Amino acid sequence: MARLADYFIVVGYDHEKTAGPTEGLGKIIQRFPQKDWEDTPFPQGIELFCQPGGWQLSKERKQPTFFVVVLTDIDSERHYCSCLTFYEAEIDLQGTKEIEGEEESGLIQPAEVFAPKSLVLVSRLDYPEIFRACLGLIYTVYVDSLNVSLETLIANLCSCLVPASGGSQKLFSLGAGDRQLIQTPLHDSLPVTGTSVALLFQQLGIQNVLSLFCAVLTENKVLFHSASFQRLSDACRALESLMFPLKYSYPYIPILPAQLLEVLSSPTPFIIGVHSVFRNDIHELLDVIIADLDGGTIKIPECIHLSQLPEPLLHQTQMALSLVLHPDLETADYAFPPPRTALSHSKMLDKEVRAIFLRLFAQLFQGYRSCLQLIRIHAEPVIHFHKAAFLGQRGLIENDFLTKVLNGMAFAGFVSERGPPFRTCDLFDELVAFEVERIKAEEGNPPKMIKHVRELAEQLFKNENPNPHMAFQKVPRPTEGSHLRVHILPFPRINEGRVQELLQEGLARSQGAPPATRGDKKCVVPAGPPVVSIMEKGSTVFNSAQRLEVVRNCIAFIFENKFLETEKTLPAALRALKGKAARHCLTQELGQHVKENRAILDHQQFDYIVRMMNCALQDCSSSEEYSIAAALLPLTTAFYRKLAPGVSQFAYTCVQDHPIWTNQQFWETTFYSNVQNQVRSLYLTAKDDNHAVQLKQKEKPPADQEKTAMDLAAEQLRLWPTLNKQTQQELVQNEESTVFSQAIHFANLMVYLLVPLDTSKNKLLRTSATGDWESGSNSIVTNSIAGSVAESYDTESGFEDSENNDVANAVVRFITRFIDKVCTESGVTQDHIKGLHCMIPGIVAMHIETLEAVHRESRRLPPIQKPKILRPTLLPGEEFVCEGLRVLLDPDGREEATGGLLGGPHILPAEGALFLTTYRIIFKGTPHDQLVGEQTVIRSFPIASMTKEKKISIQNQLQQSMQEGLQISSATFQLIKVAFDEEVSPEVVEIFKKQLMKFRYPQSIFSTFAFAAGQTAPQIILPKQKEKNTSFRTFSKSIVKGAKRAGKMTIGRQYLLKKKTGTIVEERGNRPGWNEEDDISVSDDSELHTSGTLKASEKSTMEQLVERACFRDYQRLGLGTISTNSSRSKTEYLRITALNRMYSLCRSYPGLLVVPQSVQDSSLQRVARCYRHNRLPVVCWKNTKNSTLLLRSGGFHGKSVVGLFKSQNTHPTAPTSLESSSSIEQEKYLQALLNVISVHCKRNGSNTLTVSPTIALSPGVWASLRSSNRFISTQTPFIDVGARLAGKDNPPPYSSSSFLQSQLLRRQAALYIFGEKSQLRGFKLDFALNCEFVPVEFSDIRQTKASFKKLMRACVPSTIPTDSEATFLKALGESEWFPQLHRIMQLGVIISELLENGSSVMVCLEDGWDITAQVVSLVQLLSDPFYRTLEGFRMLVEKEWLSFGHKFSQRSNLTLNCQGSGFAPVFLQFLDCVHQIHNQYPTEFEFNQYYLKFLAFHHISNRFKTFLLDSDYERLEHGTLFEDKGDKHAKKGICIWECIEKMHKRSPIFFNYLYAPAEIEALKPNVNMSSLKKWDYYVEEILATGPSYDWTMVPAKCSVSEENDQADGSVSQTKRKIVWPCYDDVKKIQPDAITSLLNEIERLESKLNQSPERWQLLWERVKMNLKDDTRQDNLRRHPSGSSGMMSPNLHSYQKRSLLEIPDSGLGEEQSSSISPSNGVDRRTTTLYNHFTSKTDENRSFEGTLYKRGALLKGWKPRWFVLDVTKHQLRYYDSGEDTSCKGHIDLAEVETVIPASPTIGAPKHASEKAFFDLKTNKRVYNFCAQDAQSAQQWMDRIQSCISDA
Repeated sequence: MARLADYFIVVGYDHEKTAGPTEGLGKIIQRFPQKDWEDTPFPQGIELFCQPGGWQLSKERKQPTFFVVVLTDIDSERHYCSCLTFYEAEIDLQGTKEIEGEEESGLIQPAEVFAPKSLVLVSRLDYPEIFRACLGLIYTVYVDSLNVSLETLIANLCSCLVPASGGSQKLFSLGAGDRQLIQTPLHDSLPVTGTSVALLFQQLGIQNVLSLFCAVLTENKVLFHSASFQRLSDACRALESLMFPLKYSYPYIPILPAQLLEVLSSPTPFIIGVHSVFRNDIHELLDVIIADLDGGTIKIPECIHLSQLPEPLLHQTQMALSLVLHPDLETADYAFPPPRTALSHSKMLDKEVRAIFLRLFAQLFQGYRSCLQLIRIHAEPVIHFHKAAFLGQRGLIENDFLTKVLNGMAFAGFVSERGPPFRTCDLFDELVAFEVERIKAEEGNPPKMIKHVRELAEQLFKNENPNPHMAFQKVPRPTEGSHLRVHILPFPRINEGRVQELLQEGLARSQGAPPATRGDKKCVVPAGPPVVSIMEKGSTVFNSAQRLEVVRNCIAFIFENKFLETEKTLPAALRALKGKAARHCLTQELGQHVKENRAILDHQQFDYIVRMMNCALQDCSSSEEYSIAAALLPLTTAFYRKLAPGVSQFAYTCVQDHPIWTNQQFWETTFYSNVQNQVRSLYLTAKDDNHAVQLKQKEKPPADQEKTAMDLAAEQLRLWPTLNKQTQQELVQNEESTVFSQAIHFANLMVYLLVPLDTSKNKLLRTSATGDWESGSNSIVTNSIAGSVAESYDTESGFEDSENNDVANAVVRFITRFIDKVCTESGVTQDHIKGLHCMIPGIVAMHIETLEAVHRESRRLPPIQKPKILRPTLLPGEEFVCEGLRVLLDPDGREEATGGLLGGPHILPAEGALFLTTYRIIFKGTPHDQLVGEQTVIRSFPIASMTKEKKISIQNQLQQSMQEGLQISSATFQLIKVAFDEEVSPEVVEIFKKQLMKFRYPQSIFSTFAFAAGQTAPQIILPKQKEKNTSFRTFSKSIVKGAKRAGKMTIGRQYLLKKKTGTIVEERGNRPGWNEEDDISVSDDSELHTSGTLKASEKSTMEQLVERACFRDYQRLGLGTISTNSSRSKTEYLRITALNRMYSLCRSYPGLLVVPQSVQDSSLQRVARCYRHNRLPVVCWKNTKNSTLLLRSGGFHGKSVVGLFKSQNTHPTAPTSLESSSSIEQEKYLQALLNVISVHCKRNGSNTLTVSPTIALSPGVWASLRSSNRFISTQTPFIDVGARLAGKDNPPPYSSSSFLQSQLLRRQAALYIFGEKSQLRGFKLDFALNCEFVPVEFSDIRQTKASFKKLMRACVPSTIPTDSEATFLKALGESEWFPQLHRIMQLGVIISELLENGSSVMVCLEDGWDITAQVVSLVQLLSDPFYRTLEGFRMLVEKEWLSFGHKFSQRSNLTLNCQGSGFAPVFLQFLDCVHQIHNQYPTEFEFNQYYLKFLAFHHISNRFKTFLLDSDYERLEHGTLFEDKGDKHAKKGICIWECIEKMHKRSPIFFNYLYAPAEIEALKPNVNMSSLKKWDYYVEEILATGPSYDWTMVPAKCSVSEENDQADGSVSQTKRKIVWPCYDDVKKIQPDAITSLLNEIERLESKLNQSPERWQLLWERVKMNLKDDTRQDNLRRHPSGSSGMMSPNLHSYQKRSLLEIPDSGLGEEQSSSISPSNGVDRRTTTLYNHFTSKTDENRSFEGTLYKRGALLKGWKPRWFVLDVTKHQLRYYDSGEDTSCKGHIDLAEVETVIPASPTIGAPKHASEKAFFDLKTNKRVYNFCAQDAQSAQQWMDRIQSCISDA
């Protein structure tokens, strides 16, 4: 029985003290009883809680209020304080007002100030409604002045006793005419909620409540606020009850008073409610989840990551809640909705929601009992929960929600309360044991699920309301409006003595009554099924039986000493150990080979076993590492090998490197499971002794073996009370000594695994910080004494760090800590623990001593044979910087070489060494997998192309340990990912990295490999501070000095004099980088030599400039002659100016520029100012057909350009400033350009678009431009150019492309300026200027960089993506690389079409050196066939990229200052665009794709000087621009073009055999995204030699060895080679037929000792012969000589495959290609014929012969070909036929003789025309056209036979 009320308290307003100006304080006026009960102390601070909003006086009478406050005492007992508050008139405070009032009138004024007063009832029972009635009754008696003494009521209240739970009822009365009934719940453990849960869902909604539920379970802080205190209590009660069966053990304060708001910033989790008045005070809280009950919202701060319920439970719970709370949601869409399904009664609804959460917990904790570890049974059960096993078997290791719940305090309480196997059970126990299967089965069946929920709800409802027939209750209430009465006396003071007396009487009475408690029945807790995974088993079983077999066989081979077989199966076995089943199988199999706890092995066996153990531990997922490690523990102490007499090495010395051994949780759980087994066997043996006699009588097998420890424990706990003291004592002692012996055993095991073999290296405990061990502990144990003892022994823990270096101390500390914890938890006696503590240091010291011997001996063992380090062959001039570091090359994330899904051998991982040379980083080694064979694996790339290098730690698959590694990626799409061998010390790695960085960013360009290769030339002393800053900006004395010293050029004295006066160049401070605008302003007064003649001293400079590609190209295109002013004849409209020969006009332009004839050199300076970096518009290409010009420049400077398009009437006004003068110059310049262009247009007027109606602008391109907004978006579409020019401001929307064309036809601008969108602002297009501005959007450098990064990640992902969705193509798509190519190509195609159609184009985008260079070069490549030859492409790159300046060193990150700027592959993008066009027009390019890859590789490799600096000016400054023949000491450096030329002469490596250019207008490639192809340069991999681009340059010395191979091979022709795409150079191993024939010819020539002929001459000859042949053929067949059947259409070529493309018509001089009527040369039919040299001998004779068929068949004319080379006579249906009908082998021919005509012979034939051919099989009869040809045929055939 318990008291209904512990205390009754009256609290009132305290007039003496105040909390603040507006705040008052409360004070306790009276309390009953006055002495504290012994079992219940008086609650402190009750006066704060009566008025949670603060004690405040009121101006009006308020309604009485009632709410319940929950207080928690120090023993975590809850006290329910019910407060009823009413307001009384304050007599003391009516004050001065009343005095005045009395003077005025004699009436007493009604009170104006009211003070609160509270009646409080404190109880440990939770019956809010009963308390409301009791307090209400006391108030009613007071306010209605009923005739009942308050003393009696209070005494009765405090002396009323209530039965404990069990469903009993109690009727009582306080003695004021009331009848009340208390109903106790059936089960104490189930929470009582009334309707609060339903209310909470109604207020907040399903999602919000679920979020709060997860927040509370994962120990977050939750705060409710509402305007109602009662609502706050209900919400907190509801939230807490949803947690059942867990109990909330943190601060729980449903109503928090104002004075205590700082509690909210406490660090512990809590559930707290506050009044909404304080909502502003609580918004600063950063880590609190705030729920607004009145507004229905919750606010989760950003810093909180709320773990969600694991799927599928989350979804199921949401579904179920929705079905219960919104039953009509399902039928809402029905056409004929059923009558509204009524919601359950709110009390029932409340229970249904709780039932859903109860089911949720049953599913979450399903099988929890199978993970309980029983440590002690007597005297108190001690139980531990094996978290790792539970999570692992649930399949929820990764799920942070369940992990957090299991780590929480609530779950610890759950284990201690529900762990014991013999106790009272409740609803949850049954549910979790028996119903989970049913719950799972109902998943997809809502009606069944609802049925189950309702059943559970019934039980919960019945728990609260066991007796449906409620007895009649009656409690008087105060009369309506009684609180508003004017004259109410204050609450009277109660007579305390009287109350005390009455109380004593009441208690005396109740003591006589018998206690009506019902003892709860204890029973054995049902265990339920074991844990199962929460998800359905997927397709996880992956040929496991086969894998297990592999592991078993491998172990069998090891123990049978079959080492060869072991070597073969070991890699497969190690791979198999990635599977879970295989690891368990390994532990079982090894266990079978252990006899009497020991197993001796020889060295080889020992190594294998250790490797397999390591592998098993390595691959463990965290879910099962506990079980695997625990199973391997006994084996590590069982297997050993003899090293020397008396010295044995155990397996544990070799498996220490795994973090699991330093994990305290692991040791605890393993210890506890061992203890559980020991305790179990302890009780089993005891039973066996007792039952031995009975067993003999009954022949039943003992079922005890199946009994779990829990079953035994339940049995023992049941018997415990019946045993006598002595027996109990014995049992306790037995258990204690069992645990103790295990502790000793584990202390030893831990010493073995924690003390490293080489104690000088403390590898072990450094990984886990010492502080973590305590917190990392996993135990949830029922004894609270844990840890108290631990402190006493660990007093020196403050000095941990200082001693950490000492291995012994660290190990001792780790073990003592473990022993303290487990022994204290499992109740080992203090003496025993002390004994253990004294033992441990001794054990450690002894073990260290024995290990010293083991370590010494194991060092003497012959080391494992490591593969020999293979040294890579170096290129000429390359030298080693670092000797090879032994490493393991890991796969780079691509599957090709790993034998993954694609099959093929496991080339990677490979063992070898990493080398650093002056040029490359090279890995060379052999595949680790022995079965692959003897291949060498080489992966290398130039140091200069390295983009990123980072330290990683790699899982070493072979030794199964983590190792330091390095991952280096390169812009050549290579990635070297290596793990260093143990022998490589970290210091060496550091040196390697330092050297690597040194060579990556050389001091100056002369230390790059291009110059430094193999020569130690005298150091050129560069101008000062070059070293610090390699982007040379100073244009000062340094250029002159440097140039003179390098002897590169002579500069006239007159130039130097000017220099001294400082007129030419204003020197500016040196700035790093070119990022700022180019600040060289040239002073106006110095116009450089305007005279037409050049000073002699500058002749040499000019001569060298004239040799540059730029000038050669200008001449080829006829772009004028060199002159400095307009004094030349007026016939030329353009001239070449030498104004920039000293690079004073624009530093990044070439020395010679093409400008309009009419523009003076003097004005160019001012024009240049208007453009970024002074890059003024100059002509770079002219269309020779229609003289349209292509110009390039930098973007405009914003201000000056506006004047350009303003109306022209600004001329009269005088230029006000320099600014406007330069912009006027700019206008003049533009006008001059337009004049030149229009003159050209007039000159070949027939070509201009205005006349020609056949406009070839394909409307599709324009339309695509217009539609693709991301490309060009203007306010008016691009296509409106014509309309705008025609003066229409708002053109109508266009419907058809023909209309578009007519718009364009009306007037096409003479000049289109392609500029940036931003420059469009402020332009008013002047009609007189016949030009049009086209705004363009393009990817800026940042986007290019980002895109390239993603492209690299897609092509070389570094790790195999775990997500199966992340495919290569998806990554490629996400890189945005193709849209960028598409934009560049689209621009190129549009501009080239404009140029075709008679408009000129000026491209001025960004600074004029990135996208401008890409677009301008593409346009020229598309429009001019010359640039598609080898020589032309070189000229194009030299002109547009090298001379016109492109920041190679910055874009490719070649120098130190751009180290962090990232790699921007502008040139690579250009090459990719060329590759796309090459793909679509394979016959238009003289070079092949390999040539493009070669350039792509070497423009960043620093192998050549060509791409090293940013402009001609910089190359001149460094003296690398011109080759000077005289200077012996100058650093040469290799030029890539010369190298290509040499190689091209040597072999056709860059030549495209399909090259057959057609005289057609510009190429128009398809630029749609779908027609762009991935360039194989990005994914190619040749592991046999490394990238082939370096080796093709080295003269073929290696070809000798290859010939020897072939010589061997030629003996057996069937020798075949397997070609692996990722390993071999496919192009080389599997060449096309032409290449192989050329090789063959070369080989034969060398055999015959002829000097080898150049392949090009041979190729030309073959082509010529073929042409002649074709001509003769055509003449012979068409006597008129007409070649009427020739297809001039080249495109038919392209559609055919390689084998069929005729090689005729390759010459330039033929306008159309000659090919026979069917478009295919009949001679090129067979592969063989197509590729042999087409000389006359192998087609020695051909013509028509009649041949007689077999017996009785007629004569038929056939076309015969006599082939000497193949030694056969072939025949065809006709001369044009391509396929051979048959052949006669001349080897079989015996004789050829003239014959006589036979029946059916052709009529007109002469008799002499017949001849017979006799073979050893049959006789052929032939008839020629006449006797002469018959004779010829016979002679030819005869000579063939005799030759043979």
